[in-house]
Amino acid sequence: MGLFRVNAVSTSFFGKGSIELLPKELRKRGFKRGLIVTDSFLFENGAGDKVGSYLLEAGMEYAIYYLVQPNPAVDVVNECLEAAKALEVDLLVAVGGGSAIDTAKAVSIMVTNGGRIEEYEGVNRSEKPGLPIVAVNTTAGTGSEVTSFYIVTNPDKHLKMCMVDPNCMVSIAINDIDFMMSMPKGLTASTGMDAMTHAIEAAVSKRANPITDKDALWAMEVIGTYLPEAVRDGRNETAREMMAYAQYSAGMAFSNAGLGMVHAMAHSLGGRFNLPHGICNAVLLPFVIEFNGSCEAGARQYQKVAKGLGISGAETMTGEDAVRESVALIRRLSKEIGLTECLRKLSVDPDSFYDLAKGAMLDACMEDNPVKPTVKEVAEVYKKAYYGV
Repeated sequence: MGLFRVNAVSTSFFGKGSIELLPKELRKRGFKRGLIVTDSFLFENGAGDKVGSYLLEAGMEYAIYYLVQPNPAVDVVNECLEAAKALEVDLLVAVGGGSAIDTAKAVSIMVTNGGRIEEYEGVNRSEKPGLPIVAVNTTAGTGSEVTSFYIVTNPDKHLKMCMVDPNCMVSIAINDIDFMMSMPKGLTASTGMDAMTHAIEAAVSKRANPITDKDALWAMEVIGTYLPEAVRDGRNETAREMMAYAQYSAGMAFSNAGLGMVHAMAHSLGGRFNLPHGICNAVLLPFVIEFNGSCEAGARQYQKVAKGLGISGAETMTGEDAVRESVALIRRLSKEIGLTECLRKLSVDPDSFYDLAKGAMLDACMEDNPVKPTVKEVAEVYKKAYYGV
């Protein structure tokens, strides 16, 4: 099994109202000035100032940067960086999902390490730990509050840059469902399938180990059980709470085991067409499972996935059966929560598949995929996902 390292957030708060634990923690750590990093929607609905009130309670000053966009791009990161420098903050406070948290991570690294964000694409590119971050998670899917990954879109190259770096990790993660209850159905569904993809890819990754399997397999079971209910009734506190735990566990799994071909392809696709990351993952996931499972060695990896998904008889299934049943379950789940099943419905240009495949092959996530594909094979998976067959 070899040697492996486990990265984890030092402090995490869970549960309804857990944001109230933040002031004491901030006072203990002695922070004085913070920059809240969020988007215009969360700023306008008062979530930013609600978090700010807890900073004030801790004796801190704060300002808000509220121009984060979905799939945050280089210019947003640079603008937020300038605000952080000008204000001489000693803490970044991300309020939102993956976009806000990833923006804060990128700024964190650049404040302490300097340079351009493009220089940090890849694995372990920074030398110093980033500026401390508090992440107040408002979605249940990206797991960004607990991972060593962050993504920034490079619009000049029409691609998403994947950074894997323990120096970017959040110091305090907060999963308070009071910030998740108003999440719309579509976002609940897409981020939930993002978390499911994290769990499945972590389980079959080349770097999977017993610790990551524990988190990944449990997350699959919980997401499969509670995601449909969270989509049906966003006010269901039990479903929201369990999804918060599950996406965190999936994040722990992939932060330490890595991801794979689904995410590499989704990053390339989303960077080119500015599509929601969770939807890209949801569409691509069954087709990548079929590709990985087309060889015996790859198929065997999905025996534990079938068990984690709670498929009847998984303990005695062949790898081929596990692949088939896992794909069927994922497709049923996506349909139940209202997600599209093919790229054709997302206004994707089919003439771009070879270029998308070349981009995916360069993505850091591809390295941990259980099967090494060719550019031609990746392009073919895009084609199958386009037509839904």
